[in-house]
Amino acid sequence: MAEGETEKEYATRKAIELLRERFQELTTTLKESPESPSDASLRFCQEFCQILVEHAGRWKAEEEPLPLLEVYTVAILSYAKAITCLSSECENVPLVLEKLGLSCVELLLSLPESVPGALWEEFQSCVKSAHSLLQEHGNTQLHMLSAMAQEPGVWTNTTLCSILSNEIPEIDRVHEFLQMEGPTLLNMRIKHLIKQNRAEKAAVLAKMCSEYPEYEGKGNFKQTYLVCLCMTKTQEQLMQEVSG
Repeated sequence: MAEGETEKEYATRKAIELLRERFQELTTTLKESPESPSDASLRFCQEFCQILVEHAGRWKAEEEPLPLLEVYTVAILSYAKAITCLSSECENVPLVLEKLGLSCVELLLSLPESVPGALWEEFQSCVKSAHSLLQEHGNTQLHMLSAMAQEPGVWTNTTLCSILSNEIPEIDRVHEFLQMEGPTLLNMRIKHLIKQNRAEKAAVLAKMCSEYPEYEGKGNFKQTYLVCLCMTKTQEQLMQEVSG
């Protein structure tokens, strides 16, 4: 064990090292596979998911989310490094990456506290590298994580903080933020706020999204906004909001 490291921290570090090694071995097997590219890619995706589930199952998101963030971080970069060997004809290839990215975003949004500096920096570095590797092959599936990784924390973006505090900044800044995040991530943020009984903040963000011209017809933001109003306003206030 490293100096000052607890047994629990040591066990987590060794588990993450083992996970990284298993993914590396899996990628080597993929490169050397005698199977067709499509079959080899399918096998890789299946075994990748098995390894991920096995390791992620060691921790519960509600109790120990930070080790899970490490698991997802290692998995995302490992998958991106293998992308050049994966066949575009295998439908599981983009599906696994999509599920992996969404699971990581959901975990990040649900974190009860800020991520320690060293772990967040590792996350930022890995996501940046993975996103760059994927972009070289025309893949932008890590857009949401890339947007989050540009900030010092999950909920720390200054424009987002201003919106949630109902201190609406300049419209250009709002639009720039909304465009950077994308409708899927914004929807996930709003749903998380509602789940956390913060419907008033969710309503403000949903309203901003519903009024953004680029998102017209996307994300059901107007409907979500009205749902939030129903949760926070009286019948009279609601009618005034809608008619206004």
